[in-house]
Amino acid sequence: MKAYVFPGQGAQFVGMGKDLHDSSPLAKELFERANQILGFRIINLMFSGTDEDLKQTKVTQPAIFLHSVILAKVLGNDFKPDMVAGHSLGEFSALVAAGALSFDDGLKLVSARAMAMQKACELQPSTMAAVLGLDDAKVEEICSSIDEVVVTANYNCPGQLVISGSVKGIEIACEKLKEAGARRALKLAVSGAFHSPLMEPARQELEVAINATPFNKPVCPIYQNVTAQPTSNPEEIKKNLVAQLTAPVRWTQTVQNMIADGATEFVELGPGNVLQGLIKKVNKDISAESKQSL
Repeated sequence: MKAYVFPGQGAQFVGMGKDLHDSSPLAKELFERANQILGFRIINLMFSGTDEDLKQTKVTQPAIFLHSVILAKVLGNDFKPDMVAGHSLGEFSALVAAGALSFDDGLKLVSARAMAMQKACELQPSTMAAVLGLDDAKVEEICSSIDEVVVTANYNCPGQLVISGSVKGIEIACEKLKEAGARRALKLAVSGAFHSPLMEPARQELEVAINATPFNKPVCPIYQNVTAQPTSNPEEIKKNLVAQLTAPVRWTQTVQNMIADGATEFVELGPGNVLQGLIKKVNKDISAESKQSL
């Protein structure tokens, strides 16, 4: 069985999607439509902007979404997923690729999500940190012992987690995690505490937008970040998509469940190859490849 997966924030690079734009009339048409929907020429920033341009949340999230989704659209009949999943932002790409959301609605929601997250980041200084070489339970225990907001945000693969919280909380946690034997506990260059309770204002804002958007039954099950379980129910998909902003991304569990349910081949669509690497760390024997252009 073939599983398609879609990357999240951090996978962006200057030049992303340009091959697609230049080689496919459909891709060109969709990129132009995206420029109109967003109200600025995002393709200029994607194809020939600077790293700094691409790092702005309002650009990063739509850019990654567009690269992933347009590639799936251009593949046409060659895109035949038995199951899909996306990492954080990538869940929106997965939903559009699998037909649960229209291209236009998906892009509008991703843009609204990016703006809402940016606002939440500005309300309270917060950050994230990568933790390597400790088991999940130990990281959870240390986070819960701190009197600040600190939670596990991403279960990326065994021995690699990301924590999220207040700046002070993350600093304390990094010290404690190193003392407990973490190989690394390193603050990330992000503007806020994604997938933590500090994203509550963004969650409320996104909930309104999601509830006002029509969702269809996808062509195959989507394994969602919040539960790591498959669903094709539009109401359940919406509920999990809202919860995702303040809940952890259970990527390790998602990949394990997809394999248990019969996935034999994973294809990552979009910029970078981060997910391909994580999948191989979850199960070194599984076939995983990344695809960025035709």
